[in-house]
Amino acid sequence: MIGIACRLGNRFALLLAALALCGCAGAFFAVVDRLENARNVNERDHVVFDGKRGLALDAYSPIGAHAAPVVVFFYGGSWSEGKRHWYRYVGDALASHGVVVLIPDYRKYPDVRFPAFMRDAARAVAWVREHATEFGGDPQHLFVMGHSAGGQIAALLACDQRYLAAVGMRPRDLAGMIGVAGAYAFLPFVDDEPEIFGDDAKGRYDSQPINFVDGDEPPMLLLQGEDDDEVPPSNAQAMAERAQAMDGTATLKLYPDVGHNGILLALARGGHAQAPTLADTLAFIARIDAVGTAASTR
Repeated sequence: MIGIACRLGNRFALLLAALALCGCAGAFFAVVDRLENARNVNERDHVVFDGKRGLALDAYSPIGAHAAPVVVFFYGGSWSEGKRHWYRYVGDALASHGVVVLIPDYRKYPDVRFPAFMRDAARAVAWVREHATEFGGDPQHLFVMGHSAGGQIAALLACDQRYLAAVGMRPRDLAGMIGVAGAYAFLPFVDDEPEIFGDDAKGRYDSQPINFVDGDEPPMLLLQGEDDDEVPPSNAQAMAERAQAMDGTATLKLYPDVGHNGILLALARGGHAQAPTLADTLAFIARIDAVGTAASTR
């Protein structure tokens, strides 16, 4: 623990200490967020996007944003845990660099099972597309992004057209998908996954984003730590290979000596040296936006 803390620096030593002392994810993320001080970002919390189901999102916008790229970020937690406000550091990091970020909640197991949370995610994306300009964003440059289980959600939105079709959209309405240590090909099921997805042929097939890659999905950026012991790197590697085999576009970035949580915590202040998660994400967004801008001026 001490060696890891030293490599991460004093600020991240505080994070690890908070986690070690109480074993509480809420306290851990509270310390992360206290390290943030993004003065050039407007924050709005608890913006309701689905009153019927009691679902809201938090919004992070660069001050003075106009027609900025938009990211809808889905957090992880094994489809059973997590809260949107824990990921303020993700919103602040991207918004500090000119990206409008919306972080929605979604219903989780055991309250619901798959695909209920996918429908929640699709409704969130449709709401953001309709309201993006209110936050200074461009609905034509809308990305989905997710970590771990959230990566699976983002990938299914981008690859399985059924979810966005239900809200009047198509995967190609997305400018791109950014997966951070995402679960794309995670059979056999473990832990609660048989109950979450259904331990039958349909559940096993429909839960795997890789099964829906056909070359018609938006460009994908797949970021993965090589030392991830929760979601094996083979998920991202297989997803990239499948996309390329189907004439799709997938960029795979593998980070040596980076684990499952470190790849996302690299977005927090003091963590950038651990992995270029932020730089690679911003470069991908800029590249896709540049292509889209060039195409629109022809």
